[in-house]
Amino acid sequence: MSSNDSPARPTHPTGAGALGCGCAVLVVLLGVLVLVFVQLTWGSAGAADHPRVAPEEMAERAFERSQEAYGVLGFTRTVRPGVEKVGVSTENTFDSGFCYDGGLLGLDDRTVDGAYTMSHDWALDDVPASQAVPGLRRLHERLIDDGWEVTSYREGKDGQDWSLFVRRDDGDERMSFTWFPDREYFMGGASVPCAYDPAWEEGDVGPAGGDVRPSVFGPA
Repeated sequence: MSSNDSPARPTHPTGAGALGCGCAVLVVLLGVLVLVFVQLTWGSAGAADHPRVAPEEMAERAFERSQEAYGVLGFTRTVRPGVEKVGVSTENTFDSGFCYDGGLLGLDDRTVDGAYTMSHDWALDDVPASQAVPGLRRLHERLIDDGWEVTSYREGKDGQDWSLFVRRDDGDERMSFTWFPDREYFMGGASVPCAYDPAWEEGDVGPAGGDVRPSVFGPA
């Protein structure tokens, strides 16, 4: 057998190479631990920002926002609590939802124990263009003057829907309004920031405020 045909000898990593691999693994492990720690800290910090307020009080705050807008729109009808058929009949309801910690870099988005958000939804049937159009234009201008950020505003053309969406406090507080000209139906809603339920206890299921009911709705 010639020297060119001799089998290749196995190679072994040098001490420096092995040490380099070990350091790389250690760096990766430390990075993972730091990421987990920061993520837990992020969630705790975000959760601690919510005030301790009873659901009834936050629901009333959303209700008042709706009332103020309702008056600017020029509506005078009163609406009983509840809804018979969503999207068809009048509506006056509260809704509660969970609050989330936001996680870190979108890797984890968990519910915050004891935290909730409240919203108020209302609707009117038989709303003609003579009421809806000037009302929405008037409300659009008023909300801007009051410091709300308009995220979307559309004046419907050729029978399209009219809509207005606003927010403030970095989006923690929002309102929305939509009018459907084809069926003369007007919908509105207001949501308020997250809060802790002072009465929350370990083991409670569902977001707080689910049993809160509104009073008769009308202009403020």
